[in-house]
Amino acid sequence: MRLVAISDTHCKHKKVSIPDGDILICSGDFTGVGRVREIADFNTWLGKLPHSIKICCSGNHDFLFETDCSLAKNLLSNAVYLQNEMYETGGLKFWGSPVTPTFLNWAFMLNRGPDILCHWKKVPEGIDVLITHGPPFSVLDTIYPNSEDYLGCEDMYDQIVNRIKPRVHIFGHIHGCGGRVENRHGIKFCNASICDEEYNPTHKPIIIEID
Repeated sequence: MRLVAISDTHCKHKKVSIPDGDILICSGDFTGVGRVREIADFNTWLGKLPHSIKICCSGNHDFLFETDCSLAKNLLSNAVYLQNEMYETGGLKFWGSPVTPTFLNWAFMLNRGPDILCHWKKVPEGIDVLITHGPPFSVLDTIYPNSEDYLGCEDMYDQIVNRIKPRVHIFGHIHGCGGRVENRHGIKFCNASICDEEYNPTHKPIIIEID
């Protein structure tokens, strides 16, 4: 099965060339601040893409999914929306979550330590594709490549590597470190951010082949 991963398009989705594939995955921040018209525009664009299934979670910019999830999900009618839940298709199990460590006053944030650890402990084992908005600690989570100023979540990393063990982990959030890391602890990690740190859509979607 061919997965096509994007994240952090921030209303620039129409400027992105999307490769063909079986499933399109977006790991959040497809809006600017989660306005109704932004979600509706993204949904219309999704509906024109040929992929048979589109799977999305939201991100810290997508406020309406936190304040009125029912309304937001209705607006996103052309995708399977995952907010801390599982979806199965084609023999694969997907789990999506918008949560990131607290930074300023954005959506879906939990404090580092017991609060966010409790959240990641709820993710089940045995999933094939983990979709989160934010990255795990030390994996494609720096503003500048080769920096050691890691911004990802330590507890997420620990749970992924030692317990959840997905085959693929797709995320975004940190625009400056888009790309992939193959086979770390047997996991394919993909930062699918499309926009760079200046919010220009400079990165390409990531293609992942999975059996």
